[in-house]
Amino acid sequence: MFESQIIAVTGASGGIGRAIAEMFIVHGAKVAISDRSLPTKTAQDIGAKAYECDVSKDKNVTAFIDAVEADLGPIDVFVSNAGVGFGNGPHVAGGNNKSWELSWQINVMSSVYAARRLMPRWLDNQQGRFIITASAAGLLNQIGSASYTATKHAAVAFAESIAIEHADAGIRAHCVCPQYVRTNMTKGMKMAENGQDDLLEPVDVSNALLEAMKNDEFLVLPHKVVKKYTLGRAHDHEAWLDGMIKFRRSLKDENIPL
Repeated sequence: MFESQIIAVTGASGGIGRAIAEMFIVHGAKVAISDRSLPTKTAQDIGAKAYECDVSKDKNVTAFIDAVEADLGPIDVFVSNAGVGFGNGPHVAGGNNKSWELSWQINVMSSVYAARRLMPRWLDNQQGRFIITASAAGLLNQIGSASYTATKHAAVAFAESIAIEHADAGIRAHCVCPQYVRTNMTKGMKMAENGQDDLLEPVDVSNALLEAMKNDEFLVLPHKVVKKYTLGRAHDHEAWLDGMIKFRRSLKDENIPL
C-alpha cells in the first residue's frame, strides 16, 4: 500500500511514533523519523533515517522536511506525532505560561508549520496524506490538564480543516485519538494504569491507523469506547459533564493523582 513512498514521522524515538514508523516500513515505505534528540538507535533498530527536530520551532520543522526531501525524495505522508502534556497545578489555570505556550507550539503549531511547507506542492500534485496524533482528550477531556485538553481539541480541529478544505485536491487527513497508551508519557501515571478502559500498546494504535487509511476514514479510534463517549457527549452535553464530574470525584476518592 505504501511501497516506496516517503514518510516523515515526528516524535518517533519511541512509543506511538516508533510504532507508526515501523508499520510504514513493514509496508514498503522509506521512513524518516525525528525527535528532540537524534533518534539514532531507534532508526537503526527499525530501518529508518534519523533526524533531530524540535517541532516547537517553525524553522526546525521546515528544516526537517527539507532535509528529508533532499535525502529521500518528496514526502508523501507526514505524521505529526510529537506531543507534550502538563498538569494544571493548584487549579485549572494553574499551569505557567511556559507550559501553555509549549503545549500550543508542539501540540498544534508544529502541524501548522509542517502543513505550511508541504501543502503548496501537495496541492499542485493533487495528492498527499497528513496524519495528526491528537488524543481522546481532543474529543472529550483530560482531567487534570486543561492545557493538554485545549490544545488537543485544537489539533483535532486543524486535522478536520485539512480534511474539509483539501479533500477535493486529493489530500487525505487522519486524526489519531487514543486514550491511554503504554508510552513514556503514561509511565507511572496512576490514572492510566488504573483506568476503567484498556491501556493499549503502541502497536495497537499503528494497527488502527493502518485500518483507517485502508478504509479512508478520518477518525482513528484505537479505543473503540471513545466513539460511544463522543456520541454521548454530543447527544447530551450536560449529562456528559455530570458524568465527568462524578468520574473526577471517584479518582479523588481513590487518591489517584490528577
